[in-house]
Parts: sequence; structure tokens; C-alpha cells
Amino acid sequence: MKKLINDPDDVVDEMLDGMTAAYPDRLRRLPDTQVLVRDDGPIDGKVALVTGGGSGHEPTHAGYVGDGMLDGAAAGDVFSSPTADEFEELIGACDAGDGVLAIIKNYEGDVMNFETAIELAEMEGIEVESVVVNDDVAVEDSLYTSGRRGVCGTILVHKAAGAKAAQGADLSEVKRVAEKVVDNVGTMGTALTSCVTPEKGEPTFDLGDDEIELGIGIHGEPGTERTDVMSADEITEHLTEAVLDDLGLDEGQEVLTVVNGMGATPQMELFVVNRRLQELLGEHGLETYDAWVGDYMTSLDMAGASITVCAVDAELKELFDAPADTPALTVK
Repeated sequence: MKKLINDPDDVVDEMLDGMTAAYPDRLRRLPDTQVLVRDDGPIDGKVALVTGGGSGHEPTHAGYVGDGMLDGAAAGDVFSSPTADEFEELIGACDAGDGVLAIIKNYEGDVMNFETAIELAEMEGIEVESVVVNDDVAVEDSLYTSGRRGVCGTILVHKAAGAKAAQGADLSEVKRVAEKVVDNVGTMGTALTSCVTPEKGEPTFDLGDDEIELGIGIHGEPGTERTDVMSADEITEHLTEAVLDDLGLDEGQEVLTVVNGMGATPQMELFVVNRRLQELLGEHGLETYDAWVGDYMTSLDMAGASITVCAVDAELKELFDAPADTPALTVK
């Protein structure tokens, strides 16, 4: 294993300290936790947005903490949920009295620990609502989930709900917008290689030199099929058709797309995927309102990509276009 780490047991702790050192005017770490919050928070008169999950998916989660998106995020160990205590600390630190929306990716540990934390926060008088993101169209009931997995579509939930909260909307309205994105987004990914976790020091699953995995999860969970290596166009067609079949969009529908790298995929290759994705959308009579290409939710050093499609209307376009200023995403 060749990684830029020291002791594998310290990698998350050192990563969080490195993030706050890089963005001292934006991020603050709660003492004795793996929780990062806005340095200027909590923000009076605004619903707070919080999230969290296992590390290894950077820039998810704390990379999206800042103006127009999240107010804080808890980081678990690599591919492991934060504890309920960490989530409770997160909620308490971000609440300014106008309520908190917890955005939860659909993994059993995240859901269970967030639910416990919400109960504890409510006992302290904090109003908390939650939404569960389950945008992965590939499989139901995967290794760590009951139902569909939450993947890169979560970033669009952060963006739209964060913009709504920044407008001063109340908790019910912010939650409505978050659920609207969840209801209109789908994602599917592929792996060309496994990732290597710092603790294990070897690939998390075996994938032959001449094989790829379609429908892979962001922790290396099994996908829909393992097949011989395919061309970029063939992979893009497979992923896109699966997402569009799930969404069932009408001709003329506007969409926002995300081609997301899994951590070890050059941008060159992501743009090749985006080229074919946009051609396919045109063939389906869909109109691209915006196209994002980059690393938004990764899986350590996995080579591969995911494709996200989100149907948009005037409200969502306004919210996606609204200003955001975070370490990982800036919209002006």
C-alpha cells in the first residue's frame, strides 16, 4: 500500500486538522470530536443543515460546509458511520433556534445513529427534521442498506436545501425542497478498480484486470453485474439508460447532470463520459440546464465514475443557481 498517511488510526483526525488549517476562516472543529462546523455559525434566523457519514468520500461531507449549503458535518472513521453522540454534538452546535434539517444518506449506520441523535436533540428542545437520500438506482437492499443507497445525488440535496435555508425559509419549506430533489434524482456508478482502505491496506474487493463492476456502491458494495472491460461510451450508455429508466422523464424535461469521479479517475476521462451523456440526453429529447463534472463524492482511490440526473423546474433551477461558497463547491 502506498498512501500519503502516517498511522492509519490517525488518518481521519489528521485530515480534519488539515481541513481546518486550509480553511481557518470557514471551518471550525468541535473540541474532542470529528465534527466540523461553519466558523461563523450558528447563523441567527436560518434553518441549519447538517449531515455526516464515513470518511473516504471527500470532499463529502465537510467540503460542502459554508454559505448556501451545510452548517456542519460529522466524519466517521473510513467507511464507518459517526456515532450518535457525534451527530448530537453536530446538531446542537449548528442550531440557532430556527430548527435543523438532517440530510442522511441511506446507510443503516447513518440512519440509526442520526435517529438516536435527533431524539436526544429533541429532548433538549431542538426542532429537528430529516430526509433520507436514496438516489442509487442500481440495487435494493445492498450490503449496508435497507432499500436504495444514498450516493452523489446527496450533493444536490445539500445545494438546493441550503439555498432555500439561506433565503430564510422555515424548516418545513427547507425539508420540502430537500424531498423534492430526492424525488427527482437518480444515480448509478461503475468501478474499474477497487479502493484500498488505510486500515486494511489491500483492495476491498477483487476485480480482475479485464473486469469492471457496474452499479458499484461507494464503499465497494456489489453492483448489478461484473463484466468485461467496456468502452467509455458503452459504460455511459449503460449507466445513463438505467438512470433514465428509473426517472421516467417526459420529452422536453430539463435536467441537471453530474459526472462524478470515484477518486482515481482523471478529469480527461470524466469529460469523455460527459460527452456521451449529453448526446444520450439529446437522443431522449431531454434538455440539459447544467452539467457538473468532477469529484463530488468519492470512494478513496477507486477508479470509476457515477452519473447523476436530476429533473429540474423553475424553483430548483433558482436554488441550484443561488450563491454558495464552500471548500468544494462555489457558485457565484
